[in-house]
Amino acid sequence: MIKSFRHRSVEKFFRTGSKAGIQAKHAGKLRLQLFALDNAMQPGDMNAPGWKLHRLSGELKDHWAVSVSGNWRLTFQFEGEDAVLVDYQDYH
Repeated sequence: MIKSFRHRSVEKFFRTGSKAGIQAKHAGKLRLQLFALDNAMQPGDMNAPGWKLHRLSGELKDHWAVSVSGNWRLTFQFEGEDAVLVDYQDYH
């Protein structure tokens, strides 16, 4: 279950469907990824074809990412069986 967000617009999109603050062309895939993340119990549950699940390093050590489009990623961390610090960013 998603317990916390870093990106307020992604939280609003997740809760209300508002696309303000996210790229509208990412909405469909982002919606699927957020639904999957809300139901995930571990990072490996996000390993869907084409999502390119990977662990991050450096400042974002212990975080995971899936590809949304181009350089855009949905990043998150797990605490137990809950996703936390969910973010939407172009980190490249």
